[in-house]
Amino acid sequence: MEFSLTMLLIVVLNKNMRILVKLLLYIFIVSITVSCGKGFFKKVDTRKVPISGPERAKQNVKEGRGVSLGEMVGVGKNNTNYEFSTSNPMWRATLDILDFLPLSTVDYSGGVIISDWYTDDTEKNQALKVTVRFLSNVVRSNSLKITVHRKRCSVDQTCKIELFQSRIQEELVASILREATLLEKQKKE
Repeated sequence: MEFSLTMLLIVVLNKNMRILVKLLLYIFIVSITVSCGKGFFKKVDTRKVPISGPERAKQNVKEGRGVSLGEMVGVGKNNTNYEFSTSNPMWRATLDILDFLPLSTVDYSGGVIISDWYTDDTEKNQALKVTVRFLSNVVRSNSLKITVHRKRCSVDQTCKIELFQSRIQEELVASILREATLLEKQKKE
């Protein structure tokens, strides 16, 4: 008898809990739909706002308006900085100068370009790898750190990798700065 009474009590509570959950869900859905109309949609004068979507998007970008996921959840308000690799002359100049190399890593957000091992026709047992780190977006010589590694392989395919100190770094920096300066002047014109 005690067992069946306990089972009956559980069934009744489960039924009441289901009704309570349904009621709370209904109240939640109704409150969300009712509250969306207050302040969310603003009345707009259609003479001042473009009708087509692409034109509105251009206007929003021009006025600095928009929304990001971070703003929606309240993280990092008003400190978003959008930079694109096409607008950075140092980045573009580096890619232009290193276009003859096979690139293994190109990470704009991390500020790094790493080439794959490159061998020219003069020395088959030697390969070079160039790493460019961007320390700043300003067109200056101390905005870049370029390292070159050399891999020397013997006839039995044992290879040794070492940091290669030569004029290549200075020549690359000078070429990149020269190209970046030209790109910056073209951008201003």
